[in-house]
Amino acid sequence: MAVQPAKPVAPRPLVRASAAEEVQDGPPCPRCGTPNLPERQFCRRCAAPLSVTAPPPKLPWWRTRWPFRRRVRIGGSGNALRRTIALAVLAALVVAGILLYPVGVSAFQDVLDKVRSTAPITPSLTSASAAVDGHPATAAADGLSNSYWGAPAIGDSVNFSFRTPFRLVDLIIHTGASADPEQFRRQARPLALSLEVTSSDGELHRKELTLNDQPGPQTVATGISDVVQVKLTVREAAGTGPGRTIALAEVEFFKRT
Repeated sequence: MAVQPAKPVAPRPLVRASAAEEVQDGPPCPRCGTPNLPERQFCRRCAAPLSVTAPPPKLPWWRTRWPFRRRVRIGGSGNALRRTIALAVLAALVVAGILLYPVGVSAFQDVLDKVRSTAPITPSLTSASAAVDGHPATAAADGLSNSYWGAPAIGDSVNFSFRTPFRLVDLIIHTGASADPEQFRRQARPLALSLEVTSSDGELHRKELTLNDQPGPQTVATGISDVVQVKLTVREAAGTGPGRTIALAEVEFFKRT
């Protein structure tokens, strides 16, 4: 009787000591806390990576604002767009600074005019395009309100020159022949003057002044720096007539201290 050959039997596996019996002394797994040897890259229990990735660095504040908060790729990178925008913003700031600088300087000077005190300043030279006999141009800056510069006609002017440039905060004008109302109306007096102020750099500042037809001081705010000369031209007068002189009694100048 034929006998079938026996089936081959696989050899039994050898039993080795468990790796758990080895002393595991190292950093714990960030996920399960199991200690692992320092040379291991993955946890022996849960296979989680043992190397902890450092958190990304914190972005600067401007990277959190549009249009820098997103990466817009142009040709594989958003750096070109960010550089273009940054240069455009910088150029706009430079242009704005150049355009607004005179305004800022003027505003700063105006504030100083209000917070600082003033003092009178006397012209070093006074002259006129024309004057009536006995009423020279110097009478308009002699500190007296009962003497006056007599302008023969409309269009005549008086000039005040100063030895040292100064900040002209304002000037006070006295029209007429006297502060007394009766004497005031005996002569013609300016109603409108053209003010021309020259700075030390040659810059000319012009302003049209309208005056009240009454005796007493009239203040004109100016706020002009580095003043070296002031010119007043008669443009309109009241009480004109034959034998009536256009009288400008006094002009006072005040500088910032």
